[in-house]
Amino acid sequence: MSELAKAKLIELTDDFKSVNKKGQEVEVQFNPESLKLSYANEIKQPDGKDNASGTGGRQFVGMGTTKLSLQLWFDVTAPQKNPVDDVRRLTQRVVYFMTPRQTASKKPAPPGVRFSWGTFEFDGMIDGIEETIEFFSPEGKPLRASITLNLSQQNILKQEFKENGIGQKPLTSAKSGDSLQSIAAKLGKGNWQSIAAANQIEDPLRLSPGRLIDLNAGVNQNIEVIFPK
Repeated sequence: MSELAKAKLIELTDDFKSVNKKGQEVEVQFNPESLKLSYANEIKQPDGKDNASGTGGRQFVGMGTTKLSLQLWFDVTAPQKNPVDDVRRLTQRVVYFMTPRQTASKKPAPPGVRFSWGTFEFDGMIDGIEETIEFFSPEGKPLRASITLNLSQQNILKQEFKENGIGQKPLTSAKSGDSLQSIAAKLGKGNWQSIAAANQIEDPLRLSPGRLIDLNAGVNQNIEVIFPK
């Protein structure tokens, strides 16, 4: 089966225009169950207007905003690449994105962050974090925690869907002895390197029988998120 895409928190540069190559990148332990997006415009009722007269006098006075809310879970008793004995060692990597630091403008501010999960990306700043510790070891060490994240960006998030964006993408199942190069060649696709990267295939020469591959990945993306500049 194809590997599960894991959500990530990625630090951005101070201008929010690109990924900070020297910054933090955190892969979540468990993907969130859902994402909540909220859209809002700043509307003001001019002074002296009769509020009972309806919305005719209301004015748009500021940029729109988009807010993203989600919940992440952390559990040190679950299998981990680098085991730890205190869940706070995991959650502090998320709290990092809430901590003000010195910027190029010399004004302390939290770093910009990109929440990335498959084809979904949201660039913004963390407004707030709520951490709940739910389970302790006999020695009193916290083992399990949940974090509620609230992020915002000063734009109305726009999404563009290429083609129809409906239904599941067709996947190709690898057979015994198949390599990614041979599968791609049969379908006339020569850019197997980009297909391997998009499917997170570490060894294109040795595919596990039954491995599902999206041969359109790296060539055509069905969904693309665009952020207004």
